[in-house]
Amino acid sequence: MTQFNKTRRLIIVSLLSAVAFLLMFLKFPLPFLPPYLTVDLSDVPAIIALFTVGPVGAIGVEIIKNILNFLINMADPIGPFANFLAGSSFVLTLFIITKGRKHKLLIGFVCAVVVMTIVMSLMNYFVLLPLYGMIMNFSDIAANLKVIITTGIIPFNIIKGLIVSVIAAILIKMLPRLI
Repeated sequence: MTQFNKTRRLIIVSLLSAVAFLLMFLKFPLPFLPPYLTVDLSDVPAIIALFTVGPVGAIGVEIIKNILNFLINMADPIGPFANFLAGSSFVLTLFIITKGRKHKLLIGFVCAVVVMTIVMSLMNYFVLLPLYGMIMNFSDIAANLKVIITTGIIPFNIIKGLIVSVIAAILIKMLPRLI
């Protein structure tokens, strides 16, 4: 790889990371789910990075945006970690299914939503929610894990994954020269 290509990749990852970080501030809750579950579109730049610079660049975008988010909001160390897990599982699954070929986008997005939902359900059940309950001293979280996962986490991740997939697919179709 030439120095020019390395510099180009670094610039693309940096710019997409900055856009992803800014998109993290534009979040909204879904009306029928717990208010701490908010949808943001910060995974869209990581998906664009996947198709422009590859999976390492996409994971780089996920890492950078979440480190910046953690530095801004140190009171919540679990949120950026959860966001990184969700975004990384999504983009890696999308890469494995599509291998950079845009004609497999639909099946890639469907599989990515399913995998992200499973990963986040398991991580919330075994790690994230118990940890959050310990940090915030909420004993009722541990007692209601199954209800929280089935009525909150699973529907949230499916809806978020679908929203991100639709927007990313539209952008990928609109940016053929870049991708």
